[in-house]
Amino acid sequence: MSIQSVHVPLVILGSARSDGDTQQWVAKVLADVPHTVVDLLKWPIAPYSYPHDYPTEDTFLRLTDLMLQHPVVVFATPVYWYSMSGRMKNFFDRLTDLVEEPHKQLGRQLAGKHAFLLAAGSDEEWPEGFEEPFRRTAEYFDMHFEGSLYHSSKLPFPTEAAHQLAQHINRCCQQTR
Repeated sequence: MSIQSVHVPLVILGSARSDGDTQQWVAKVLADVPHTVVDLLKWPIAPYSYPHDYPTEDTFLRLTDLMLQHPVVVFATPVYWYSMSGRMKNFFDRLTDLVEEPHKQLGRQLAGKHAFLLAAGSDEEWPEGFEEPFRRTAEYFDMHFEGSLYHSSKLPFPTEAAHQLAQHINRCCQQTR
């Protein structure tokens, strides 16, 4: 399979609302950075199956192909019950398919990609350890976990931190040209 490279970040949005706080947070942070958004609400992904028996409408491998086309993957999730959203967790569970045959080669192709995390919630700080599954998953796939940013709906928009993160994301995209 020939993968065509796209030099913009891919945002994987894992919210229960396509137009919710998390999407608005992503739009503000990446306002000056061209990007592609995959809304997991609109991409049916079945739960992980040991025998790899998935319905025909399952889009996980299509999403994997998109990840391979982009130099940067931004995971965007609300904080639900002190953790990533269920949709994002389901997606992360499905990454198991990329460490097993017949898709192990796809997983290996994630090496060298850059990963970021954007999270939104109502508590003033995100839960301790929230970033850990994202960081460790990126490391497992030999991706570079570049950083994260959390925004509480109870606090003012962190303009400077958001600007710095957007610049960092943009630099990572430019490095691959």
